[in-house]
Amino acid sequence: MNELSNIAASLAPLAARFPDRIAMRCPGSRGPDGLARFDLTLTYRDLDARSDAIAAGLARRGIVRDTRTVVMVRPSPEFFLLMFALFKAGAVPVLVDPGIDKRALKQCLDEAQPEAFIGIPLAHVARTVLGWAKSARVRVTTGARAWLADATLAQVERDGAGAGSQLVESDGDDVAAILFTSGSTGVPKGVVYRHRHFVAQIDMLRDAFGIQPGGVDLPTFPPFALFDPALGLTSIIPDMDPTKPALADPRKLHDAIARFGVDQLFGSPALMAVLAYAGVPLPTVKRVTSAGAPVPADVVARMRELLPEDAQFWTPYGATECLPVAVIEGRELQSTRAATESGAGTCVGRAVAPNDVRIIEITDAPIAQWPDAVCVEDGVVGEITVAGPTATDTYFNRDAQTRAAKIHEYLPDGGERVVHRMGDVGYFDAQGRLWFCGRKSHRVETAEGPLYTEQVEPVFNTHREVRRTALVGVGAMGTQRPVLCVELAAGVHAREWPRIERELRALGARHAHTARIDTFLRNAKFPVDIRHNAKIGREKLAAWAATQR
Repeated sequence: MNELSNIAASLAPLAARFPDRIAMRCPGSRGPDGLARFDLTLTYRDLDARSDAIAAGLARRGIVRDTRTVVMVRPSPEFFLLMFALFKAGAVPVLVDPGIDKRALKQCLDEAQPEAFIGIPLAHVARTVLGWAKSARVRVTTGARAWLADATLAQVERDGAGAGSQLVESDGDDVAAILFTSGSTGVPKGVVYRHRHFVAQIDMLRDAFGIQPGGVDLPTFPPFALFDPALGLTSIIPDMDPTKPALADPRKLHDAIARFGVDQLFGSPALMAVLAYAGVPLPTVKRVTSAGAPVPADVVARMRELLPEDAQFWTPYGATECLPVAVIEGRELQSTRAATESGAGTCVGRAVAPNDVRIIEITDAPIAQWPDAVCVEDGVVGEITVAGPTATDTYFNRDAQTRAAKIHEYLPDGGERVVHRMGDVGYFDAQGRLWFCGRKSHRVETAEGPLYTEQVEPVFNTHREVRRTALVGVGAMGTQRPVLCVELAAGVHAREWPRIERELRALGARHAHTARIDTFLRNAKFPVDIRHNAKIGREKLAAWAATQR
């Protein structure tokens, strides 16, 4: 078997070379100060041997190659043991963000048609009461008793104890997992990941960020911790709710970083804002990576002040369907801040090799084959497309969405590849850097031409009394009226709105495209997505704006 065909294949060699190296630490009991002791640990030997035992125990219950298995387990040793066990077995874990709307979650599980369900006791209660995953014939709980389930995970592990390696022969094209998107622009879609996609992500992340084995990582989005063993890192799983990063306690994060000498961390822009505004220096951290939404310029600037001079702050651009696409370091991003605040969009850097990133004319229609796509010149806004080793090729049981997002390209050497349409709009500048201008579905088509959220909102977000803004369109495409929804900063009273509105109009008048906006509406609190607490629910805001006079 090709050792690079399965993300779990890295465990056995690491366990042989570094059996006692800590693979991950998780919050456990608490000390008198209320801080987690992180006394739940897994060495590389533990992770390898115990995931083998669980894989063998699951096989005895019929969870084997190609078995679609919902995993609803909190970040814990059990989560990581289960995921590596399923990868080793060639089963297909199905991950759905537990924070999404419960109706959407049920639809996702129905679409996935899982044959097995592994979850915490509360997940099994919800499964039973709400009718989730009725197709699941095997049910395993992480609880102490097999209530509402066929077995406990502890029983499964005991049944497989001492079984030896469970790593199956797998091919890079075999399905490795189904990961549901955050659903910030609609019902989440199940992205089909093949083993080669995971392997390519590891290689590209290692090369793009210069990651070396032996580092200590604080991954605040748990699925990213699955990459750490393959990269030879130790994961410190933070004491926080990963579905609500904006509510993370900075004291707990700082404690984990200082106690274990964390030298790299990953988090959403909302998590970065928590650390940035806490204002506590991070002397051990050498690399920060933030993804999921554009990182506000002031957050980047504040984080740069808290990090060592030689530290790097990376903001990779990508999506569940294709990651990483492009990257930019904080220093360069800061140098583009003035352009962003003048309406240029957000610079997301240069394409990560070996990605082939191209910009095509904007259309909402499917494009079956690449010759039907029309590329635009540098500097012209169009839809961003990516062909590369991490570009996924299908959504599970979503044929219409697959046709809308994937283009087949036939190569001169007779080969074929899938080009993924990001659903984002942007352009390349003269230096070959990619600029993000917003979601294609969020563009506002006025009679005078299109307006793009990321070229409009940063202009107004510079106002010191504004927390954030959202451009939405009211009316039919092609004749939409552009409306700027405004959420005021904390502590700013609503009675200040008439003055602030006048000042916002003056800001907009400085640029030709923002001068076209003549409707400003104050909204008390924007709807935002669950996972990142940063993506604005513009569809809901547009519906609200249409009701205002």
